[in-house]
Amino acid sequence: MRISTALVRMRSIFYCSISLLFIFFSPLAVSVSSASSLALDTLTAEYDITVHIDPVAQTIEGRNVITTKSTDELILALSSRFKVTDILVDGISFKLENVDHGALQTWRIPSSQRVPKRIEVSWKGKLLPLNTSLNHRQTLGRGKAVSGSFGTFLPDSSGWYPHIKGELASYRVSLKMPQGQRGIVAGKLVDESDSDEGYHARFEFPFPSEGIDLMGGPYAVETDSMYGAGGKRIQLRTYFHPQIRGLARGYLSSVKEYIHLYESWIGEYPFTEFSVISSPTPTGFGMPTLTYLGINVLRLPFIRNTSLGHEVLHNWWGNGVYPYYPRGNWSEGLTTFMADYAYKERMGPEAAKEMRLGWLRDFATLSPDQDFVLEKFTTRTHGASKIIGYNKAAMMFLMLRDLLGNEGFDRALRLFWSQNKFRVASWSDLQSAFETESGKELQTFFEQWLTYTGAPSVRIAEAVRTYSESGYHVTVTLEQEDSSYSLRVPIAVHTEGDVKIKTFNIDKESQTFSFESHTKPIKVTLDPDFRLFRRLTPNEAPPILRQIMVDHSTETVLLSEMGDARDVSRELAGKLLRRTPKIASLADTDKVTSVLVIGLQDEVSKWLNLNKLPPRPFNMRRDGTAYAWTTRKDGVTFVVVSAKDAPSLQALVRPLPHYGRQSYIVFDGTKAIERGTWPARVQEITLN
Repeated sequence: MRISTALVRMRSIFYCSISLLFIFFSPLAVSVSSASSLALDTLTAEYDITVHIDPVAQTIEGRNVITTKSTDELILALSSRFKVTDILVDGISFKLENVDHGALQTWRIPSSQRVPKRIEVSWKGKLLPLNTSLNHRQTLGRGKAVSGSFGTFLPDSSGWYPHIKGELASYRVSLKMPQGQRGIVAGKLVDESDSDEGYHARFEFPFPSEGIDLMGGPYAVETDSMYGAGGKRIQLRTYFHPQIRGLARGYLSSVKEYIHLYESWIGEYPFTEFSVISSPTPTGFGMPTLTYLGINVLRLPFIRNTSLGHEVLHNWWGNGVYPYYPRGNWSEGLTTFMADYAYKERMGPEAAKEMRLGWLRDFATLSPDQDFVLEKFTTRTHGASKIIGYNKAAMMFLMLRDLLGNEGFDRALRLFWSQNKFRVASWSDLQSAFETESGKELQTFFEQWLTYTGAPSVRIAEAVRTYSESGYHVTVTLEQEDSSYSLRVPIAVHTEGDVKIKTFNIDKESQTFSFESHTKPIKVTLDPDFRLFRRLTPNEAPPILRQIMVDHSTETVLLSEMGDARDVSRELAGKLLRRTPKIASLADTDKVTSVLVIGLQDEVSKWLNLNKLPPRPFNMRRDGTAYAWTTRKDGVTFVVVSAKDAPSLQALVRPLPHYGRQSYIVFDGTKAIERGTWPARVQEITLN
């Protein structure tokens, strides 16, 4: 993988068949010495690349002419798989004395006062063969340049072209491939041709970029166009494998809708193109002007209405304004809030509430050693980093909108966009925009949510109702474990015919609030709509399967002692935990907080009885071939997997890991026929 300053450039999509895609956005790594907001027109490196790729022969040959105004020493880098055939620096042959750094070979280009500096590099080599049998995690983990007749993918992280380390660069790419193949990089398609001599295309990206990803395949191309908010013509394309060509028109139509939505919300679309490209492997990536999604991802019926919009929005946040990574990546949380969560709000209040509750449930699964401050999030590397960098950040924006109001929040976003388009911007730049538009001082708000680990724990300690001739008087005492938080706590007051939300500001360990009511209050509940980022109580956060997945201390009990059932149980445990399971004996499980139990039905029933745990849930006693459910006892979360026989266990290996947000699932073979979460019970006190 190509690594800069401390960041790996890769954005991917992890998907499953029953829930929304979880999007990873790879940072655009930059070197910024002082100011958090940096104009990119000061970064003047430019690449002019000519490259010829033969997918059948799996060969690459090219030339990159690099022009830069930098007078500093430069580090030229290329994948160690490839051979540099010639280097010229300002027209003079450069002696090839490279330093091999494993995946990358590098050369030092001496400092010079001559500007612009011109570096011409020619290279060639063999690409790795495309392997369509890899799953999405294996694809992500490789970061290699691969090619075959069914597809070519050269991620920037593979070092497939000579580049200057640590430099942002605009670029032009002239691409040649055999007839019947088409290739694309992020940017504007200037011209293309397909003849007996092969396929040629030229692309331009006039904005400084951290890197270039190249995709190719036997694509059928569909086109459309639209006019953006400023009257600019935007070219839309799909590059789809023939077997999914029929999906193209629907995707083009959806892209139009998303661009219109976000132009009206934020500002003019910053580019002149957007393309949706199919990938032969089960994963996907997002870059400026395009998204690269697996064939099977594109077939999923909900993608157009969910994750496609997330990818379009990243052209504003992440690819239009670049996060200042030394201070954290704000773009994933803001994109999650304005895409994934916004779509739930459009579906209705219950759908949005369920997503908020899901975020808080996910956070409740983290152990203290997995938590970290939000300003340290850069890119998603595991489930815990998504819970912080995506979910917690999105809920921070929700709380900020609740504080400022919808109109003030949206005005601040438009100001942030207009001030920082094609600039590197930090969380402090966001804070400045929101303070400017709202007139409010937001230092405490941003500081606590960005720099504190964990989450506040809030409870209703006491609620008392009294009556006088003037009406009802209610006092509510709220307590928080950590008084360093300044919180706006919603309290629902239930009367005989109505529910009203009152918001109380608390910044101490214990505070008492009073209010009057003309109608008789019956009970009060704390944050019943889950709009405050906080640590849920055990009743509010019934266990879900994800707990064992993110808790690296999870121990596994395999009830089958030998044979196929034992082998399959071990394999299933490894897939669920995404690591080698720690196998425990029955006596060991009283020392941990998460336990995975796998066995056949009779074995599971005996184990539950022996350990005085609740029996199998009622809806798992008749239908189905296998079951998975959660239960909790004495602070320990148990995930129990029970199957009729070894083949029924084997059928769970592929689908079950995708159901982390569920409390229970019933399977008939590989198909989930029933699933859900145990109901949450909000904190409430009945008024006597």
